[in-house]
Amino acid sequence: MARCIKLLTSSAILGLTVSVLSACGGASAPTISQEAEAQSPAASAINRAAYTAEGAVKRPENWRSWIYVGTPLTPNALNGGEAPFPEFHNVYVEPSAFAAFERTGEWPEGTQIAKELVLVRDGSTCFEDTGACAEVSGVGYFQGEFQGLELTVKDTARYADEPGGWAYYSFGHKAEPYAATATAFPTASCNSCHETNAATDFVFTQFYPVLRAAAPK
Repeated sequence: MARCIKLLTSSAILGLTVSVLSACGGASAPTISQEAEAQSPAASAINRAAYTAEGAVKRPENWRSWIYVGTPLTPNALNGGEAPFPEFHNVYVEPSAFAAFERTGEWPEGTQIAKELVLVRDGSTCFEDTGACAEVSGVGYFQGEFQGLELTVKDTARYADEPGGWAYYSFGHKAEPYAATATAFPTASCNSCHETNAATDFVFTQFYPVLRAAAPK
């Protein structure tokens, strides 16, 4: 036992990162890689959404620091002048759910996916007929101001009656500040479209190369 204590003390003094095996008949100490895995986001519990006593979901905190996966855009000019979703959709996945998806290729219970709407930039360099703007990088579509926040949550216990256990929320289709809470959309508003068209468990992974690359092969 004295030798084990001496080895551990020496490694602490030298500041070395090592795996120390017991020479005293006891079980081997965990390796650094095992300790790191146990503390990693991938191994931790899923960070779930918070709710009010009435069942409304609370606006997530720091969603812009979640894992950014992409920004689809369907502008008015390419959709007969009136697109159903003309804004940029900046999509973020809560990190612990993203880590679980990387490990398994499946969306775990408690998954949160935030979608922040951003207006197409308008200004003196933009063209009225297309909505595109001429900038230093060329003519195209550029992001303007924030215009809304939505949240998707997977929870088959809370949403037992929803297809796949997914619910969809909006904290306002407007500029900030967004609402502090939101109630779920009816199934027909969002869930039915995702059920019919999304590639992976109600999520449109076909539009996000970051998600396709993250899924196990």
